[in-house]
Amino acid sequence: MAPTNDHPGEQAAQDPIKLIGVRETPLSVDEVFAAVGDDAAGGVALFVGTVRNHDGGADVGALGYSCHPSAEAEMRRIAEKVAAEFPVRALAAVHRVGDLRVGDLAVVVGVSCPHRGEAFEACRRLIDDLKHEVPIWKHQRFSDGTEEWVGAC
Repeated sequence: MAPTNDHPGEQAAQDPIKLIGVRETPLSVDEVFAAVGDDAAGGVALFVGTVRNHDGGADVGALGYSCHPSAEAEMRRIAEKVAAEFPVRALAAVHRVGDLRVGDLAVVVGVSCPHRGEAFEACRRLIDDLKHEVPIWKHQRFSDGTEEWVGAC
């Protein structure tokens, strides 16, 4: 049977944004995965950003994220833009703020679409645009005593 784009499952959902948040508490991959579940989705793509133990050749000892009060609204704006560009069935994005340790989850995003290629592309666009446009800043403290602020936008 040949695929057809006139089936409702092949189209974007009416309200695909299921979860958007900036949190001071640990993030859950399971929560994001559950939020993007959709019976019409043949592909689900997740991206999990974790705190690594190095950056730019230096050992990271600790870091913290802070954000502008508009961060969550900006995340929603970007989510709406991604949902308008791809046949998104469901979308979720959460970002952590506060002090984090190496290995902690910093950001989790997920997208479901009718097909895997669309899901991969939409998820990539979502995380790339969030990292470039949402006013969330990372304060890295290195083991040699130096520190730096890294802006997301």
